[in-house]
Amino acid sequence: MKKNKHSEEADLKEVNQEVENSETPQVEQTEAPAETIDELALLTQKCEELNDKNLRLMAEFDNYRKRTLKERIDLIKTAGESLLVNMLPLVDDFERAQKAMETSEDVQAVKDGVDLIYNKFIAFLLQNGVKAIPTENEDFNTDIHEAITTFPAPTEDLKGKIIDCASKGYTLNEKVIRFSKVVVGE
Repeated sequence: MKKNKHSEEADLKEVNQEVENSETPQVEQTEAPAETIDELALLTQKCEELNDKNLRLMAEFDNYRKRTLKERIDLIKTAGESLLVNMLPLVDDFERAQKAMETSEDVQAVKDGVDLIYNKFIAFLLQNGVKAIPTENEDFNTDIHEAITTFPAPTEDLKGKIIDCASKGYTLNEKVIRFSKVVVGE
């Protein structure tokens, strides 16, 4: 039995050593929460900085959105300004033509003056990308023409073609802004 007691004493010494060894890490564990607290404070500070940056970025974006919206509204208000300014000489020409019609007895001179104004106005439209849609003897095309009625075609070759144009159509830079109102032969 002495051996058993002796081995029990050896086992007891080993257990005591393990307990002592396990106490040492416990001392380190008391230091770990201090490091965790420092790390937590650092992360909290970083989180606050990121929240501040995010808030500033959101405010900056909101200001940008408001500024671009205001610029867009201003642009819409003044978008046609240059077009209208360029039309004012045509208005002046029409006013002069009206005065000339009141006092002139030469009908041909008045007619020539109105024709000049008309040609000037058509040139102005062409400069700004407005073109008349061709209709005379053209095939009917639903993309650019609007049929207001159909009429029996006087000849076979006019079937499906435009016989008459009631109202001219126009395109602006290849986009239809007004469809031609036409009579189509059947």
